[in-house]
Amino acid sequence: MTRRQPLHGSAAGAIIAILAVLVLAADQFVKHLTITRLPSEQVVPVLGGFLQLFYIRNSGAAFSIGAGHTWIFTIALAVVACVIVWKAFSVRARLWAVVLGALLGGVLGNLTDRIFREPGFGVGHVVDMISMPWMLPAIFNVADIFIVCGMISIALLIIVGLRLDGTRERDHKDESTTEPAQDGEAEAPVVDGVPADDAVTSADPPRAARRDGAGSED
Repeated sequence: MTRRQPLHGSAAGAIIAILAVLVLAADQFVKHLTITRLPSEQVVPVLGGFLQLFYIRNSGAAFSIGAGHTWIFTIALAVVACVIVWKAFSVRARLWAVVLGALLGGVLGNLTDRIFREPGFGVGHVVDMISMPWMLPAIFNVADIFIVCGMISIALLIIVGLRLDGTRERDHKDESTTEPAQDGEAEAPVVDGVPADDAVTSADPPRAARRDGAGSED
């Protein structure tokens, strides 16, 4: 199967930037509708007990964790966003570009709330509105979904061995099992950790000895 060519740096950066903007816009649009259309802290059933809307302002992290330490999460979100932007310059794999773009959008969505919403700069409360009481007791938002899915996707990409540059771990392992070729020579395959040429050479003397022994009896 033909392997896809790695992305050019500018193409990977464009994918990350476009996805980040789309996720950020979707998150802020849903939050705007939540603020203007939903009653505060009242359950609005959507699919019975499976999916509900519940407008609340959260001073904690994703899924209402760590309420009361808003400034810490603001700094953490800013650091994560900077790391993603820095790593974006090394990305050549399409999957990594998609995952990092979606993750960056989610991070920027909540960071925007921290910076621009009440009660003030850096300590703003995040707008949450999605409730699935059968699965989680916490209320979350669109940005939280992309953050959590992005982190899970990164873990999976690491597990399968896909690197930022588009190569895989097994490719590097396969290269290490082949001896470097000498000038003008083809690379020698390695068998059980021993180059094939050496294995044949080491097996020749016993056969030669047997032939000599047979000749001396005559």
